[in-house]
Amino acid sequence: MKFGLFVYCTIGRRAELEAGMAGCNPELYHRMLAELGDLATFADEAGYYAFGHPEHHLQIEGFEISNDPCLMAMWLGKHTKRMRILTCGFVSTVNNPLMTAEKITTLDHMLEGRFGVGLVRGYQARWVENYKVKPELVAVGPWNANSEDDATNREYFAEFVDIVVKALKSETFSYDGKYWQFPPRDFVNPHEHPVYVNYGSGVDSDMRVSKVGIAPKSYQQEIPLYGGFSASLRTAKFWAKYRGRPIVLAGDTDFLKLLWKEWEEEAKLHGHDVKPGDQACWGGITICAETDAKARKLFEDMEWFWKTWATPFGQHMPEVLVGSPDTLNKRIDTVSKAVPIDEAYLLVPQGLHTPDELKDSLDLFARKVMPNFA
Repeated sequence: MKFGLFVYCTIGRRAELEAGMAGCNPELYHRMLAELGDLATFADEAGYYAFGHPEHHLQIEGFEISNDPCLMAMWLGKHTKRMRILTCGFVSTVNNPLMTAEKITTLDHMLEGRFGVGLVRGYQARWVENYKVKPELVAVGPWNANSEDDATNREYFAEFVDIVVKALKSETFSYDGKYWQFPPRDFVNPHEHPVYVNYGSGVDSDMRVSKVGIAPKSYQQEIPLYGGFSASLRTAKFWAKYRGRPIVLAGDTDFLKLLWKEWEEEAKLHGHDVKPGDQACWGGITICAETDAKARKLFEDMEWFWKTWATPFGQHMPEVLVGSPDTLNKRIDTVSKAVPIDEAYLLVPQGLHTPDELKDSLDLFARKVMPNFA
């Protein structure tokens, strides 16, 4: 089992967030970047497998000030040598899929193959409404589940993912969908250019463009694909088509068994070979301390964060991996016996905790828990 970390890019401690408008404080942002870089270096040297982060914008409150996913990926990559950087993920409703594929392959080269990527639908309406690429799209969550808006978003997302995957795998291609057409229908380049014809592909001698392709092609033969935090069988089956693995922060082992089974069956329908652990990734909020009591005390600020920030978006408290090494060993062992786990992601209270508190927790986990699942 490989263990990765996931951070929300929280700008400050609880008191600093409670003071208001923390995201607009340049000193706090600069400190956060320094702490993120230092944490990534520490985790890299401690043997963690990956370091994940999301995409969110307009975060004046500072709870998830992650901004441009490419810039954050390169910042984390700058401070690591071995770990995979996991951008999870590009929000489909605010990104052009062709440009997204190009960014993915470029990051893959700049990180020399240490890159994995998630693609997600977008649930924070305030910034999605300001950044969205199609007027009919809206953010989705429990407030509009199973509505026409939800169906439109889901339909759009399926097209977005299909285009990204085609662009990653194809030298050149065309796509004529409901939301996107690549190249645009009946597009003729407005001037002659012999390079397109003599040294490229997809443009004929009269400058009619029939196909497009991204450059560069990826550094890895196949870039690992992930679905964002999810607890949906429907989402799991969607990702199985592409061998993408949802990251499931749930503790109900009966549900996990069902999700793993549904993913595997769907993947095989699409001709994929499946090895144990391919089905999905698992994890939860993680704090490791010498005693359960100390860990629970340290959990208080993260619990406040979740109830204050995530709960209003309709997000239930995920799996809570908070306790002593003995407690965490027992819990991870129980889940790993229920379903095969190749990658586990630990959502850590970055920003809320001091660098020393984070390092103490991750060092103890790396020494007393990780070796038991190697």
